[in-house]
Amino acid sequence: MTPAARETIHSSTETDMNNNPQILWADDEIDLLKPHLMFLRSRGYDVTTANDGHDALELIEQQPFDLIILDENMPGLSGLETLSRIKQRLPHTPVVMITKSEEENIMNQAIGNKIADYLIKPVNPNQILIALKKLLHSDRLVSEQATRDYREDFMQLASLINSANSIGDWYDLYGKLVYREMELAGTETNMDELLEQQKTEANSEFAKWVRRNYERWVPDLGPDAPLMSPRIFPDRVFPLLDKGEKVFFILIDNFRLDQWRTVQPMLADMFTIDEEVYTAILPTATQYARNAIFSGLMPLQISRMFPDLWVDEESEEGKNLNESPLIATQIERYRKKYRFSYNKINDSAAGERLLRDFSSLMNNDLNVIVLNFIDMLSHARTESKMIRELASTNAAYRSLTESWFRHSTAIELFRKIASTGAKIVLTTDHGTIRVDTPIKVVGDKNTNTNLRYKVGKNLSYNPRQVYEIKRPEQFGLPSPNVSSAYIFACGRDFFAYPNNYNYYVQYYTDTFQHGGISMEEMLVPLITLSPK
Repeated sequence: MTPAARETIHSSTETDMNNNPQILWADDEIDLLKPHLMFLRSRGYDVTTANDGHDALELIEQQPFDLIILDENMPGLSGLETLSRIKQRLPHTPVVMITKSEEENIMNQAIGNKIADYLIKPVNPNQILIALKKLLHSDRLVSEQATRDYREDFMQLASLINSANSIGDWYDLYGKLVYREMELAGTETNMDELLEQQKTEANSEFAKWVRRNYERWVPDLGPDAPLMSPRIFPDRVFPLLDKGEKVFFILIDNFRLDQWRTVQPMLADMFTIDEEVYTAILPTATQYARNAIFSGLMPLQISRMFPDLWVDEESEEGKNLNESPLIATQIERYRKKYRFSYNKINDSAAGERLLRDFSSLMNNDLNVIVLNFIDMLSHARTESKMIRELASTNAAYRSLTESWFRHSTAIELFRKIASTGAKIVLTTDHGTIRVDTPIKVVGDKNTNTNLRYKVGKNLSYNPRQVYEIKRPEQFGLPSPNVSSAYIFACGRDFFAYPNNYNYYVQYYTDTFQHGGISMEEMLVPLITLSPK
């Protein structure tokens, strides 16, 4: 390579040259780009130039570059050929291509080779600068903007926490907090810690509000009640079926609002999305909340009307084995004639079987599908040190959810449904919250084992630390015994027994649990997906 083949431009404004982004610019007319190079110099970039593709390939062997700019039309080795060879050696280095051509096939080839950006000549220096900022500095800029936005929103969110006085207020507040949490995830600031404190405060106020209002909502779910578990089918599923729509009702166990928003982008190209939030009943546990959805009844009503389908707390029988019969009772009670199917997917093999038999599902008006992965992930995180490490934070928990959805049979199921034109009602029975504050409770041997709620006849606890229900029938809940009471943990609390207390606390602190009162558990997504 001749000395003229390259030119390195160093910034005079930086003393530590190694901190400057290193740019390689290959163009056979590089001498005409002096103004562009000087402009980048003034912005703190070190630019190494090359006159053709061969020189560019030699240079990348000699030193690392943060970004490469290629002219598409160079003599000898073309820009596309150079791009292909660069990607073989440096697959993760962003490459910006500049060309005079607007031919679609060239664009397609460049995009197919994972080009980072594509600019049409003539380009001005600011266009180059924007591309560099987007590709090299976006994480920092996004982080800084997210931090500024949250600082500006902090007082507004604090005001909303103090003034929230309706379920609509709480839906709005929780949605804003989830949005800010996801925006701040991964930022290198202490803003996420401040937001966590604000969420804790919000959950404290939410628990107080639920305690003041829950009794008048249930058991009859009157006009003052928010949309709750037993009303999902009558209010959101049956109206679609009555219009002649084929409907897939997909319930993802333990699916929070932030997890939904993590997977939402993967569905946006296939569906028009209508997002709602509904309120799960207490306890926010499968036995109660999911059975309430499928039956359209409060748990007490299920136990009285269909005692053979209700499983008491003291029973060792699985608590969610009668979901299909419960759906049938609800359809019959509303005098509907819908033909339906029910499938529960616990592993990939079951998912693959469902996909193989998918065509048969189209013979039904309604297809109910339960996906259990996230619930199994939550329990595995408690029991497995490895899984706990993989999902150490809410952000990591969301990331595992996204990875599962992207690589499981679930995404293929949604694609197949989209191709049929059927609608999807996507929801969950309850969410989950990471707990870290133990509360001592004493119960007899028949007391249930859930960490977020307890039901029993001889419970001992501090009533100021829990939400207690001493008359379960007035809340639509069955009583295993005449003197049974329910207590619910709030916020990030969890129940621990005095026996072997320290071990118990250490084992369950920072695990994801459900059954109690929090925005994460009770305010859960209800999504209607219409194929595009």
